[in-house]
This record gives sequence, structure tokens and C-alpha cells, in this order.
Amino acid sequence: MCGIAGYIGLEADPDLLRRMNIAQRHRGPDAHGTFVDRAVGLAHQRLSVIDAEGGRQPMTTGDGRFTLVYNGEVYNYPELREELIALGRTFHTESDTEVVLQAYAEWGADAFDRFNGMFGLAVWDRDEQTLVLARDHFGIKPLYLARVPGAAPDDDDAWLFASEIRPLLATGLIEARPDEQTLYRYLRFRIHDDGRETFFDGIERLLPGEMMTIAPGGVERRLFTSLREDLLSTVPARPHYDPSMVVDFRERLVQAVRIRLRSDVPVGTSLSGGLDSSAVVALIDELLPEAAARSVGSAQNTFSAVFRGYRNDEERWVDDALAGRESRVNGHKVRPGSADLVADLTDFVRTQEEPVISSGPYAQYCVMREASRHVTVMLDGQGADELLAGYVPQLVVHLRRLVEQDRRAGLREVAAQRDVLAGLARGRVRGRLLAALPTRGRGAVTSLLRPTFVAAHREQTYAVPTTTLRERLVHDLFEGSLPALLRYEDKNAMRFSLEGRVPFLDLDLVRFVFAQPDDAVIGGGWNKRMLRDAVTDLLPASITRRRNKIGFTTPQNEWFHELREQIYAVFLSESFARRPYFDRTEVLGAFEAWLSGTGGHDSMVFWRVLNVELWLREFIDAPSDLPQAGAGRDHPTMEGGQHPGPPSYRANPGKQIDLVLEDGGTVRRYPVATSRVTEDDDLHATVLRHLEPFVAGLADAGAEHQAILGRPWYLFVSEKIVATTQHRSHYLWDIDVKPAARLLSRHVTRTPAGIGLGSPFTMQLAIDEAGLPRILFASAAAAAGRLVGRRGLFYDLVGSDVRAIDGPTEYSVPPANMSAMLAPAHPVAAATALSAAVRAALPEPFRSSFRGTVVIDANDLGCNVLGTDAPGPWARFEEMFSDNPLGQGTEQTPLAVVAEVETTTEAGTSPAATHHRAAQHAVVTHARRTPAGGARTRTPDPTAYLRR
Repeated sequence: MCGIAGYIGLEADPDLLRRMNIAQRHRGPDAHGTFVDRAVGLAHQRLSVIDAEGGRQPMTTGDGRFTLVYNGEVYNYPELREELIALGRTFHTESDTEVVLQAYAEWGADAFDRFNGMFGLAVWDRDEQTLVLARDHFGIKPLYLARVPGAAPDDDDAWLFASEIRPLLATGLIEARPDEQTLYRYLRFRIHDDGRETFFDGIERLLPGEMMTIAPGGVERRLFTSLREDLLSTVPARPHYDPSMVVDFRERLVQAVRIRLRSDVPVGTSLSGGLDSSAVVALIDELLPEAAARSVGSAQNTFSAVFRGYRNDEERWVDDALAGRESRVNGHKVRPGSADLVADLTDFVRTQEEPVISSGPYAQYCVMREASRHVTVMLDGQGADELLAGYVPQLVVHLRRLVEQDRRAGLREVAAQRDVLAGLARGRVRGRLLAALPTRGRGAVTSLLRPTFVAAHREQTYAVPTTTLRERLVHDLFEGSLPALLRYEDKNAMRFSLEGRVPFLDLDLVRFVFAQPDDAVIGGGWNKRMLRDAVTDLLPASITRRRNKIGFTTPQNEWFHELREQIYAVFLSESFARRPYFDRTEVLGAFEAWLSGTGGHDSMVFWRVLNVELWLREFIDAPSDLPQAGAGRDHPTMEGGQHPGPPSYRANPGKQIDLVLEDGGTVRRYPVATSRVTEDDDLHATVLRHLEPFVAGLADAGAEHQAILGRPWYLFVSEKIVATTQHRSHYLWDIDVKPAARLLSRHVTRTPAGIGLGSPFTMQLAIDEAGLPRILFASAAAAAGRLVGRRGLFYDLVGSDVRAIDGPTEYSVPPANMSAMLAPAHPVAAATALSAAVRAALPEPFRSSFRGTVVIDANDLGCNVLGTDAPGPWARFEEMFSDNPLGQGTEQTPLAVVAEVETTTEAGTSPAATHHRAAQHAVVTHARRTPAGGARTRTPDPTAYLRR
């Protein structure tokens, strides 16, 4: 197993090949090599498994015509070697690589259909100036490619290829952009890897059994095999299942395992506890006395992931599979937990390169990491479910067809499968009941997506064959489920420099199975019928007659409850909020409903949403723009991180210091940065600790800034730090949302200014603050008022305390983006007490010119004064802050010193203040009409109301 990469159509570039190799060095740490022939470059990273010395690549035929880079193993290479020798071919190594190369030199592309194994390869034909790429029959080994328009010296297109996606990105010739159609299909239908497209726009994969020829005359893509058509059209030799099939099946399965033990390095086995992997373990145990099993050693090494204490733990079946073999097996177990997932998540996302269906592949990731400490090759049971109908939907297709063909026989089989069908029915009934609940989390996944994203891809559909079992199995082998599982395995194994081998995808075995009647696959009340009967003497009945299927997975439901804070942190992040794909409010509401046990979605949906966000951060976002999804803290914190250092006396980015008011006066607003404020901080001490350096620094700040000395000034304080120090900020996951809040929040009109009470979290705080009867009364009155043209009654009746409730603000520093906050308690009293502390601490002339404190709720859409002890109309203070000089996001400036200065002659008056007064008045007028914080304004917003 190795990693290959290369290009065609570029000028000779050994450095580019080196970068591509480095990007996938983990795939082959034992050796590397490159080959350049004018416009063609080939690169190889080698994991030495067979003939460590003789199998180096790139490998060229003796006459120099053909050069090969190859990733995989062809297990029938000894037999092909003998055939080629008989045809006059000579060999200089013992490697399967040379057999692949000589086979191509002898038979051309026809050689590929003779290979029984796994491969992704590239062959350069010097004489024909042709590059051929090919991928094995089932797509066990990956091969990605990308066209680079106009990159050739003659402005023609160039092509890149590699075993992974990162080498393509490492060239610098491909821009990492998401393929939005693939994203939509993944989120909507829970599918991926079902075609050529990847999650990266412009990067494709070769399909199973496909080859691509790039020649001077153009590019051709075609299948080199008729395997799929053969499987669909094969007519069973016998009409019904009989015991002789079991003998033949076992012989072929044993041979498939035997040839996959060919290795010069240690071989181990992945053991989930299910039938498929247990069968492989049992058969290897039977083969141990043979010379063919020398790579296994005297005792087989097995590797399992177990989850003790969780519902999907398979440890008991792992132990059953190993029972009686203790002297011939070294059983290794890993026990991943939710904390391990968090620790490994970045590397896991990077390893997989594209989103995965669930967190299940992480269990395999952990198994491969442990196995790499003991062996270099791993066998497992991948492919058996697709080959032998291991999934319930395949059973449903078969039973429907059977009833249509032979009603009596079909009903007998339905009765024999009644326990499986009953479980399926219970799941569907529960899903429909949950979907009918009046709560977020009901309906299709599209309810969690932005309407524009859904509308752009509304024509997308996904259907699977439902006519015959044979059609469904072929679909699952080549499109439905196996391609994704093979991708998981390849990436997880190669991340730790392991080669994975899958005996159930042996060509001879697959062809044999499809030559048998359907009741050899499903019959007598059992799926995988031939396999169960074939190993009944090797495994206990607890495995061969086991009904419930789990496989390599994780306790995802339980983990998501344990990790709810970390998941909320992602969903509440700025990066998540700005994606064009997700409706953040709906995602939060649905996740909360799921956590409470009332949602219509499941953890698989939230994993997909989460995985897309993490994938976008890892591969699409600029490195300097990668938001971090940290865990929650013990207490809510606000507004910043470390101490900001000396005052800067300048405006926040995109803001201005001076503002001209409608009465002609000018105010100068200095934002004051602070360290993070927590509920354990004392508000007065915190404000003075940052205000005193500001005042002291004016002596050295220059004449422009000294102009405020002796001028009337005010201290503006963000309501957030006041509420935080009053213990009125709550992480979303700490808010116990009740059904009434979920129901009422669905009928809130969300405005451009924010969600207001259109979130179950803020609605719950409103209920806690005002009481449910008061909320219901105000809602009813608002509905009645609308009938007579009266707007805003809800907030008139429910009061300012509810109006001032803040939801999470995605553009703020954590945890403001993860918290909901009540309004400050007694804001006038809080402002008065803070003013007294300021007057006691500051020197002249600041003390005598201080007019008071203003507790302000401001954003870029407007502001509201919540309380002040300063003389003057509140509307004038709101005008001073109409453009929100504190900033909208991560500026960490919750304080502002606001001084009144002369309009046009005062030293330091900004050009903006004197020359753009009209423009500023327009800003002020617009802001005055726009409420801050969603449904929050001292004059009720007519668009933010509860609908009946």
C-alpha cells in the first residue's frame, strides 16, 4: 500500500512532485521516488509490504517504454507472474508491482480486469505519450484527479492526480472550494461518494473499475470491466439454496483470506464482534498451521473498539469470537470516550479529507492507531453487508419482491423475519410521531438549512433500486454504501501507515455469490445465510445467530449529550453563523429539542451539520481565519481575553471617534478595551482598572486628545458586562427549556436585528423573568391588537425586562456567542453606583467634568439606553451611540469615554465631523429607526411580535 501522485501537461517540476509526496508521506513512510519525462511527472510514497528491496517505484520496464506508480496489492500476482513468464516476460524482483507493470506491457488495459485485488495506478507510455490511470473493480483504493485549465505551456489543460486530495491542494494549482451540490446531497440525503464528485469543487475521483486515458488526442474515461453488468445478468445455476453451496462458498472465502495473508510484514485483524469480522478471525485461526499464514505469526493479533457502559458496546461478542482461541490470539482493545473524540477531532477531520456520515469511523480510526503499534497489514470484514444483504433495507426489497412472486413463500419469510421488521416499524412510527410534535427539529433536514441554499438545489433527488435484491446489492456495492466505507477504511488505515485488506471483496467470491439464488443470501429467516452456515462450526451461536447489528460505530447519542457544550460552541461560532448553508437559529432549536428528547431529528443530522462546519474550517477557510470551537467554561465570561495594554486613543476598525449630533454639537467617543469580564468580577473594580490608565495616559496622548480635558464627559458601559457581573448571563446548555418556550418561540417574527425571542433559549428566560401567564397574556393581546391595526402591544405589556433579553451573538468573543443574557437588574441604580465609584477614584479635572454613567445596549443597527444617572434626555445619549463605536464583534471594548467638544473650531475635530455632517445625520436617523438586539427598543418594534 502506498501513495501515488503526479501530473501531465505541465513543465518539468520535480519540486511540485516533492510537495505532493510530502502531503501524503503517511501513506508510505518507507521509501519515496519520482519520475519526470518532459510534461509528465510521477511520484510515489511506499509502504513496503512485499519485496521491500525489489518493489521500489516509480518502476520502468527494461526497454524504458512503460513507467508505473501503483498503490495497492494484486493478490493473484504469483499466478499472473507464471502466466507472463510462459509468454516470455522476465522478472527481476519478487514484487507484485513488477507483475502489474509487466502485465500492462503485455496486455495493455486488458490487464486490469485480470487483477484480483485493490489498486489505484498510473502508467506512462513513453512511445505513445499517453498516461493511463485506473482504479480497482470495487474502488478499494482511491484515485483523485483535477483538471487545471490552461496550465500547459501551450495553454492547453493539465491534469493532476493523487491517492489523496491534499497532494492536489499542495500543488497550489487548485483552489479549495466546496462543491455545494455535494454538500447539499450529504446534508439532505445522508449520502456521499456515490459518484465522481467530491466535496471539493473541481476535484473528482475515478469510479470503481474505471480508467482514464490522457493522450495527445484528448481524454477518455471508461470502465475497463463489465463486472457490474455481469453481476446483474448472472442467472443462478440452481433455483434454490442447498447445502453444497455452503461448502463452495467456504472454500472461496478461505482462499480469499489465504491470499490476503501474503505479506513480508506482520498481519493482524480488525474485530468488531459482528459476524463478518468474526468469520475472518476464525478462518485465519484455522489457517495458522499453513505456511501461507506465516505473516500472522504463532498468534493472531486482533484489534477491537469497545464502549463499556454504553448500549452499543460489543465487547461480549468480541470475547465470544475469541473464546477457545486464547492461546492463539492476542486480543487488543481500545476504549475511546467522548473526550478522546474531542482531542482527536481535528486530526480525524483532516484524515478523512471529506465529511463522513457519522462519528462511527472514528472507532475505526482508534483501532487503526492501536494496530499500527503491532502490525502493518490489517484484514477486516468490509463488504460483506453489501455482498450478503447485511442491511434491513435490502431485506425489505427482497421480501417485497418475494411476496409479489410467490405470496405464500413470501409471507412465510416475512413471518420468519418478524422481529427484524418489528424493530424497523417501531423506529418509523417513533420518527413520524416526533416529526408531528410542535417543536423545532421536526420535518426534513432542509428546515435546518438556509432557504436560499435549499432553493438552489431543490431539484436534487436520490433514489435506490427497489425492484430486486440483486439490483439493490449491486447498487450498494458500487454506489450506495460501500464506496463511503472503503474511503473511511483507506484514510483511517493509511493515516497510521497501515494496509487494509478486505477478503469479502475477492473477485472470485463476489462472482460466486451472485451466481447463487436469492435465498442463499436471505432465507429461512436469516440474511447472510451462506456465511452463517459456512462458519457455524467455527463460531458460537451468539454470533452466527445474532440478530442485532452494530459494527464499528460509537455511542454517538450518548457522546453528543456529554459533548453538548462543545457542540453548542461550534453551532454558536461566528464562522458557523456566516455560512451560507445553515439556519443557525433552527439548528440551535432543533439540537436543544433533541437533547430534551422531543426533537424530530437524530444525532446523525447534527453530526452532518457539525462535520461540514469542521471540514470547512480545516480545508476551506484561510489558516488565519480558522475559528476555534472551545469547550464551555465554569462561568460565563464576556468581552475579551488578556489585558489589552495601554490605551490606543483611536477608533475601532470601521468606526470613527467624532460624531456630529443633530443639534450641532460634536461628541468624541473613545472605546476602552478591557480584559475578559466574568461573573466572578466586581464591576466597579473592573471598570476602574481600565479607566484609570486611560485618564493617566492623556498627559502623553497629544493635544488632539487633551482637548477633552475639562469638557463634560460620560462613561458608556455595555449592558453585557453589567448583566454578567450580576450573574444574569447563562450558557445555552444550562438553560432548562420547557415545552411552552419551544412552542412560543416558533411564533416569533425574527427581524434583521436579531432573533429576539425567536429562540427557545431566550423565550425560556423571558418566561422565567416575567412568568408564563404574563407572556401568554401579552401574546394574546398582541394578536388581538394586530386585528385592529395596533402594533407593539406585546412588549408594551410584557415590559422592558423581557424586551432587553439578549440571545447569543455570533460575532462576539466567546462566550457571548454561546450565552443568552437577561437585561441588567436595576440599570439606573447600577449606573448611579458606578458613577459614585468613578468620582471617588478619578483626579481633577476629570472628576468635576464627569456627568454620569450610561448603561447602553448597542449594536451596528441601533442602540437603547437601559439606565443612566446623567442629566439630559435619553434619546440624546442614544444619538451619541447611533453608529455603535464600541464595534460589533471581537473588539473587546465594552466601555467608552464620551466627551462633548466644540462643533467646528475645537482642536482635533475630525474632517468627518465637519465635512460629512449630513451623511452622519442620515446614519443617526436610520439608526434611530432601527432597534438594537432584535425585538428591543424603547419604542416597541412593530415587526417583532408574537404570532398566534
